[in-house]
Amino acid sequence: MIGAVLLSGCQDKKTFAIYTIGDSTMANKKAEVYPETGWCQVLGDYLNESVTVRNHAVNGRSSKSFIDEGRWKSVLDSLKKGDFVFIQFGHNDEKEYDKTRYTTPFGTYTANLEKFVNETRDKGATPILFTPIVRRKFGKNGKLTDTHGEYPVATRKVAKKLNVPLVDLQVLTEKWVNSLGDEPSKTMYLWTSPNKRFPEGRKDDTHLSVEGAREVAILALRECKRQNLDFSNRIKIIHQ
Repeated sequence: MIGAVLLSGCQDKKTFAIYTIGDSTMANKKAEVYPETGWCQVLGDYLNESVTVRNHAVNGRSSKSFIDEGRWKSVLDSLKKGDFVFIQFGHNDEKEYDKTRYTTPFGTYTANLEKFVNETRDKGATPILFTPIVRRKFGKNGKLTDTHGEYPVATRKVAKKLNVPLVDLQVLTEKWVNSLGDEPSKTMYLWTSPNKRFPEGRKDDTHLSVEGAREVAILALRECKRQNLDFSNRIKIIHQ
C-alpha cells in the first residue's frame, strides 16, 4: 500500500489553477454516495496553497460528450496563462452502444485529445495527459484483466506526437492493484456493506473509495514530481 507524508512544498508567490477534465473516476461526489470519491476530489490535499484545483470531471462523460455538452468550452473560457489541464478519458469512450459517448481510439478519441491539448496550449496553459485508471477485474490467474483496449495506447501516441507530458495511470494503478491482490483491493474500490440507501450494498470495481482515491492521487502526483513537471515544487513531498 502507498503511504504519504506531507511536508511543506516550496513556496511561490505566483498562483495558478489545475483544471481537471474527465469522468466519474475523477469527479467530485455528493455526500449521499459516500465513500465514493474521485481522485481529483482529493488532489488539492497534496498541493500547496498556491494551487487551486478546479475539478470539472463529471460522471459518465467521454471525450465526445464532454465537448458536445459545452463543458470543454467552459473550461477553455476560464483558462489563464500558466494554468494546467489534467486530461483523463477512456472509460466512457469505450461504450460502443451509446452514440452520444462512443469514440474510436485512433479516430475521434485521438482527435478529441488533440483538440484538448492544442486549445489548452493556445491559451498559454499546459496540458497533461493521463491514461485511465484500471478497473478491478481479476482473471483466473489472479492478475488484473485489461478492460480499456486501445484507448490507453491512443493516449500514449497523442502524448508522443504532440510532446505532451503523460502520466500513465493505467500502468501505475495496474501495478498497485495487482500488488494488493484480489480481496484486499476491494477496500480501494466501492465495495460497501448494505445500508438504507444501498440495501444490497455495492460491488463496484470501477469507482474508488476515499482511501483508493487518495492512493491514486498520490500515484499521479508522485509521477508528476518524478518527471519534474513545471508545478512539481507545489507538490507536498510524498514518501513511499
